[in-house]
Amino acid sequence: MSFLVPIVMFGWIPVVLYLFMRIPAQRAVIVSFIVAWLFLPVAEYALPGLPDYTKMSATCYGILLATFIYDVGRFSSFKFSWIDLPMLIWCLCPLASSLTNGLGAYDGFSTVLTQTLTWGVPYFLGRIYLNNLSGLRELSIGIFMGGLIYVPLCLYEIRFSPQLHRIFYGFFAHPDFSQTMRYGGWRPTVFMIHGLPVGLWMMAASLVGIWLWHTGVIKQLWNIPMKWLVAAVLITFILCKSTGAYFLLLLGVGILFVGKQFRTALPVFILIGVICSYLYINSQTETYVSDQIISHVSNVVPADRIQSLQFRFDNEELLVDKARKRIVFGWGGWGRSLIFNDKGEQVTVPDSLWILAFGETGTVGLASLTTSLLMPVLTMFWFRCPAELWPKRQAAPVAVLTVAVALYMVEFLLNAHGNPVFVLACGGLSGLVIQEPTTNKVKKAPALPAQRSRNQNRNQNRHQRRQVQRN
Repeated sequence: MSFLVPIVMFGWIPVVLYLFMRIPAQRAVIVSFIVAWLFLPVAEYALPGLPDYTKMSATCYGILLATFIYDVGRFSSFKFSWIDLPMLIWCLCPLASSLTNGLGAYDGFSTVLTQTLTWGVPYFLGRIYLNNLSGLRELSIGIFMGGLIYVPLCLYEIRFSPQLHRIFYGFFAHPDFSQTMRYGGWRPTVFMIHGLPVGLWMMAASLVGIWLWHTGVIKQLWNIPMKWLVAAVLITFILCKSTGAYFLLLLGVGILFVGKQFRTALPVFILIGVICSYLYINSQTETYVSDQIISHVSNVVPADRIQSLQFRFDNEELLVDKARKRIVFGWGGWGRSLIFNDKGEQVTVPDSLWILAFGETGTVGLASLTTSLLMPVLTMFWFRCPAELWPKRQAAPVAVLTVAVALYMVEFLLNAHGNPVFVLACGGLSGLVIQEPTTNKVKKAPALPAQRSRNQNRNQNRHQRRQVQRN
């Protein structure tokens, strides 16, 4: 490990404080999360009585400390609402899992603290900082710019193999270097733990870029036309060789353009229904749909990817059978939800987040995690941002971020690599949903700022005309 690792890791909190001094707090939060996720090393330090110190925990500590110092009134702006309940349950349910499995209160509170720092704090920061149109617009632009910055780094590793983490920090982020090879070439990892989160990030950057360019939200960056920047991110994403992310991008683009063309968010609602049905069938019943999925995708997915998918499904079936023995609150931590042979060797590999959540925290944990990510999507498109508003410049960033959060949940059906930027977005969307009374009628949808200003101008003109007529 390079000497640079502890310097960067423990020096990040002062950097976050400096950002809050130099730029607006809302932008400082976005920059802190994105820069830390993209560039800090995949390293952790054990802290007594606290969760492991990682690049994301350092970011959360830094932002919380900066808020206390520079913007303490921001905390009082948070008002707990019904939409926050699923995230609260997800953060607290490890305590019940530990207690019901005899692991003790200390283990439960320790796990709750870790889960809260990983999920609850980014969500909370999104709720208090990004709960408006301007905050979500800046976040969407930040995601796209993060993808742009990653373009030369990804291209370097595609050509020369994933070496940047080793060059700068002295070690490879993932222990199995063979997983960086795909389709006869290299799959970049840059400063993340695996090529999969890189593919997910570049997918999100491509999706955001395509929609912001198409709707005219951004016409150019750094004096470069947007179409060339979007093309650069999209081509790099394709070269990242992440099969699952390819399908996510096609799905996201399809949802957005169908919504624009037919003025309906029905594809999103169908997607939410499919996700919930898939999780219910696989976790609560003894029916498995893996064989049907394999048969449907085998004609369009390469054979080696089919084998990988079959391996995941086979392991999930074994893990689900064990998880049902503790179906309410799960088995707790310490690998108790996994399966071992008589020699104590682990014989199952949990690849997806949903199976980890179900095995460790049971139905309560799985349901709360799913609801915490999908509830903002459902309520945003049902109440606040109907499909007819998606192409509008004020609403376009909100629409594409909401779709990206839905795709993030789809990713969890197959993989377990988290991304706190999406959790931050989830908190911002939740905050925007509860800003004003909701309604399920499109004609009563809350007016966007530009619409309100136009209405005010029309009212002023009418008033002036009436005064002239009276005179």
